[in-house]
Amino acid sequence: MLPLRAWIACLLLFAASSCSSSKTAAAPVDLDTKFRKFIEGGITLVGRSSSTRSDKISSEERYTISSASKLTGDTWLLTAKFKYKDQELPIPVPVSVRWAGDDTPVLCLTDVGVPGMGSYTARVVLHGDQYAGTWSSSKGGYGGQLFGKIVRGTP
Repeated sequence: MLPLRAWIACLLLFAASSCSSSKTAAAPVDLDTKFRKFIEGGITLVGRSSSTRSDKISSEERYTISSASKLTGDTWLLTAKFKYKDQELPIPVPVSVRWAGDDTPVLCLTDVGVPGMGSYTARVVLHGDQYAGTWSSSKGGYGGQLFGKIVRGTP
């Protein structure tokens, strides 16, 4: 069995070789272009949600994002269709798009007002053909989780 100093020396040697600068750096990724391409042609989030008010899972929900335009910084204006009281309404929603690495956009809303529906806070991860996240409402003080698949194109 190696003494403690030998183990530490091995770990340091391994760490130094793992952090070597001899690896070639990947070209920087233009995240704005990547997000534009992700949304291009529209996407529909088809899934379900839960609520902190109940243990039940919702019936199918659909959120269609038909367009996205860059405003400033990491803020985008997404035009999304929501079904509300048997009507489907297109609503422009300002969203911060943050990134987990260079392949996973995270939609961030913080106290964003939706006319007639209150204010919402959400964090939604879009990855591959799936999404998942959390949400909360200022109206009634509740929230939950949402999850499902991402369908390309607008129906």
